[in-house]
Amino acid sequence: MSLSDTAGKRVGHSRVEMTEMVMPNDANPLGTIFGGRVMQLMDIAASIAAYRHARCNVVTLSVDSLEFRRPIRVGHAVVLHAWLNWAGRTSMEVQVEVYSEDLMTGEHARTSTAFFTFVAVGPEGRPQPVPPLLTLSQEEERRFQEAAQRRAERLRRKEREEN
Repeated sequence: MSLSDTAGKRVGHSRVEMTEMVMPNDANPLGTIFGGRVMQLMDIAASIAAYRHARCNVVTLSVDSLEFRRPIRVGHAVVLHAWLNWAGRTSMEVQVEVYSEDLMTGEHARTSTAFFTFVAVGPEGRPQPVPPLLTLSQEEERRFQEAAQRRAERLRRKEREEN
């Protein structure tokens, strides 16, 4: 971590927007994108956001609250938005929202949302510190607090599973 990173990084520093067209090889027999393909794209968008924040290798630790609300059809664009909600000592939470865009009409609809947790790892594969996350708006602070609550719940579940 560089000296300039020790003061922290803004949420906007790590924002990601990805867009891809849904092609027939991405689709099931109903003509909609496979859920696994959406998950793959979400993981890529989330990892780019985490890399931008940490500026080192990151690995996916968990995915929370993944929901598929609406299908995305062949020929539509799948649009992904990702950003950091929270950063701890070595881990980060990234929120990813997925939208379908009908390229003929311009209509957008949110189709999926999930929260990804990443751990920053150094060259030897061990966790390494990440910069603090600077929240500059009430919305960013609300998301930070909600992410901290999700983290606490994940830790409680892990403790229960280990006992």
